[in-house]
Amino acid sequence: MDKASIGIIGGSGLYAMEGVSDVKPLRPDTPFGVPSDEITLATLTGVRVAFLPRHGKGHRLLPTEVPSRANIAALKLLGVQKILAFSAVGSLHEPYAPRDFVVPDQLIDRTRHRPDTFFGDGIVGHVAFAHPFADKLGALLFRHLREMDGVESHLGGTVVCMEGPLFSTKAESELYRSWGARLINMSALPESKLAREAGIEYALVCMVTDYDCWHPGHADVDIQMVIGNLNANARTAQHLIRRALPDVASSPRDQAIADASKFAVITAPGKRPPATVAKLKGIIDGV
Repeated sequence: MDKASIGIIGGSGLYAMEGVSDVKPLRPDTPFGVPSDEITLATLTGVRVAFLPRHGKGHRLLPTEVPSRANIAALKLLGVQKILAFSAVGSLHEPYAPRDFVVPDQLIDRTRHRPDTFFGDGIVGHVAFAHPFADKLGALLFRHLREMDGVESHLGGTVVCMEGPLFSTKAESELYRSWGARLINMSALPESKLAREAGIEYALVCMVTDYDCWHPGHADVDIQMVIGNLNANARTAQHLIRRALPDVASSPRDQAIADASKFAVITAPGKRPPATVAKLKGIIDGV
């Protein structure tokens, strides 16, 4: 099977890029179902990558409907070791302005209806998640962002991941700001949790589209505002991918993340159901 060591998760603007070659669309099945859409294997700047549209081509899936377990499982089974995830976000922090790019370092989970672990069905595992993103990979991406002309970029900050699909109330927005959160989106979870269980480095690149609804000098967020800024941000994201990809490919793996699940399973070996072991084979190490 064709393999790729780097996965890119985002919208259609990220995989419909000039300069890709050896394109091979796949729709793999996994023990956790089928991914959001076809995964496009392609070569870009000499690197084999796997592009996955998070919400399906044409943006058909609600954030709650995204089959994140299938998405991450499919990428792991294709050989992916590092994921560059791109997401539109609202800003809860005035210096993070629309069309800025941010590489965050922390997460708060406000989702409610999403399967968020590969474990269960007779096998229990507990994986450390104190630092939810691959910080070394994120710092590499930020270095490239900082060197790009006309791009305002920031390193660090906490993302609140909400359920959606409605945007926040003003009370919620102000609550998250009081917690010290700087960004809000609907996509970072459970992707980042599942990637950690699978031993995949996951770096999130946040593309600011609006000020949510807290800012007194800006209109409340609406979809027209988001789409206009999203289109501008997609061009910057494509540029970042082209620039950073060779460095991402050549940088050493973070072994602590690669081994995240190696000793996480606490279910006694003799009590692990064979069907669940088979389901997790190739996805979770240490089972």
